[in-house]
Amino acid sequence: MHSLRRKLPSANALFAFEAAARCGNFSKAALELYVTQPAVSRMLSRMEEHLGIRLFERAHGKVSLTESGEILYKRIAEGFRGIEAGLDEIEARRTGTETVTLSVSTAFTTHWLMPRMHKLRKAFPSVDLRFQLTSGPLRGPVTDVDLGLRFPHRDEAHEHGVLLMPEILLPVCSPGYAEQARSQAQDGDTLMNLSDGDRDWHRLFASFQRNGRRVARMVDFSDYAIVIQAALLGQGIALGWLNSTAYWLSTGALVPGEQEAVVTERVCRLLHPTNRPPRSAVVEVREWIVEEMRTDVIAIDRIYPALQLAKLAGCASEESNPPSGQLTR
Repeated sequence: MHSLRRKLPSANALFAFEAAARCGNFSKAALELYVTQPAVSRMLSRMEEHLGIRLFERAHGKVSLTESGEILYKRIAEGFRGIEAGLDEIEARRTGTETVTLSVSTAFTTHWLMPRMHKLRKAFPSVDLRFQLTSGPLRGPVTDVDLGLRFPHRDEAHEHGVLLMPEILLPVCSPGYAEQARSQAQDGDTLMNLSDGDRDWHRLFASFQRNGRRVARMVDFSDYAIVIQAALLGQGIALGWLNSTAYWLSTGALVPGEQEAVVTERVCRLLHPTNRPPRSAVVEVREWIVEEMRTDVIAIDRIYPALQLAKLAGCASEESNPPSGQLTR
């Protein structure tokens, strides 16, 4: 530790470097640290001078890490995560409350998790949940959280986490919209789409063509949570990711737009960081989510047996070769 103190100009330089490297911007790092941008720039310049290496490449108002900077950032980030975990453990011992941070989509949080938060709180009264929400595709590594919902390809290695279900897709809409479609009281379907998704997703389902359905109009949203909300309000028919729409399908607030479901080549998994084992509270929350999802799927399967959702979710494995769709989210 004495050697480390001699190698750094100050402890504050570590915080400034970590924030600047993570944000990729000195101004954003300054806002996070409650100092000025010139102060961050000076600290990092002194740190580079002290170490005798360049940590950042500066060009046209942008900064990026050098190879040496990448090496240092990786080690500092690991150290900070360890320190934070230790402080969280101390806080949990002091207060009896343990924090579990989830990296999930706004759609999953809004439409699957929120309706059952009372059950979650009752099951885990000493767990304080925090969320890292993503409105777009769930990508990237699971690092600064305890548990992350991701959609890897079924052939990828996944030793750090558990399978929630294969990626299962089906068209969903409100009961009122479904009744209008059956009575042919509308001139064609309104498709609710993700703005960065496949606008021809209805072609995945043979029942659309078989039943003579026609697309009359499309409405695009950048957040899948809004797509589901629009379907709940009877504004149109949407592509339903079962993991996000399961609660509303089990309660009848959403219904299948067609009696057909598709399994893609991806799987929905709950992952934990690769650099540390999950705490017991994280494992318990993870298993609770898995069991709640299983309960939903069984309930939906009883209402709509033709979809065979229990078989698709429970029997299709990552090693199997189910019918594949081409959508990604």
